[in-house]
Amino acid sequence: MSLAQDRCEACRADAPKISEAELAELMQQIPNWNIEVRGDHMELERVFAFKNFRYALAFTNAVGAIAEEVNHHPALLTEWGKVTVTWWSHELRGLHRNDLIMAARTDQLAAQAEGLKQPK
Repeated sequence: MSLAQDRCEACRADAPKISEAELAELMQQIPNWNIEVRGDHMELERVFAFKNFRYALAFTNAVGAIAEEVNHHPALLTEWGKVTVTWWSHELRGLHRNDLIMAARTDQLAAQAEGLKQPK
């Protein structure tokens, strides 16, 4: 089963963060995402380029819709021609498997998105 088809689980503040071994294995399924260390925790981040603001905003709304479905929300920065999506588990102050699942689902949305510029 692909990461995007995995089920997000309810995540409490005391849930375990993803292990380094599992993170390394699962990152292979979302190779365009970067691990960013901010303060004392890791986050997953990717910038998506679009032909204009209208397409970027439509993508932002689509990411927001899938986030609402599972009650797990990213940071979204929408600018002219690009959207930066950042996933992490706020309560855990780090990464949970859910973050990688949602990154994979975000990639699926991008594959279907209108106006997305292909990386060079």
